Amino acid sequence: MNQFYMIAAQSGLDFQRILHACRHRYPRMAGMPGPGLAAGPCLVKDTMQLAAFSQNSFALGHGAMLINEGLPAFLIEQAARQTDLGDKTVGILGMAFKAGSDDPRDSLSYKMRKLLTLRAARVLCTDPYIQDGRTVSIQQVLEECQVLFVGTPHPEYRSLRPRPGTVVVDVWNCLGETQEIGPSATADEKDGPE
Repeated sequence: MNQFYMIAAQSGLDFQRILHACRHRYPRMAGMPGPGLAAGPCLVKDTMQLAAFSQNSFALGHGAMLINEGLPAFLIEQAARQTDLGDKTVGILGMAFKAGSDDPRDSLSYKMRKLLTLRAARVLCTDPYIQDGRTVSIQQVLEECQVLFVGTPHPEYRSLRPRPGTVVVDVWNCLGETQEIGPSATADEKDGPE
């Protein structure tokens, strides 16, 4: 799904609308996951175990890892096309590897933070489940950031309304109609993060 998302975004298409059309009244697609910063300890572990078992002939798994690992850089590039990140304070909402979790293992939000430190004036991170000395309050992120990335679609973020003019990059479609980059959907079309 992440590769389909990138193809749609590069073509200027509304991925959430495409995904909704694929799922609409089609039970076989109802469980199809959406795009997102898919990571966590199992993806690498399982892929590498299957690759070792198959004498490194598990190209599908390696390809999936490359696509997923490339998504943070892709999203940053999409934001950079909309605004100059060099003079902006950028925020990441969510550092855990999945929603509702306090587990940061292999979270791509940390990769995104590293990449953003090379591009943005300042990077602030928040997570309601992880307080590791590097996170700040959600209020500080919303007040100080001109650009927001949704790293983890925690349920607490669904009701957030960023300040007008904030560039929002939300691959999960967690914030719905507030986003300015990426897919958009009406409340009726929104599917929860997968």
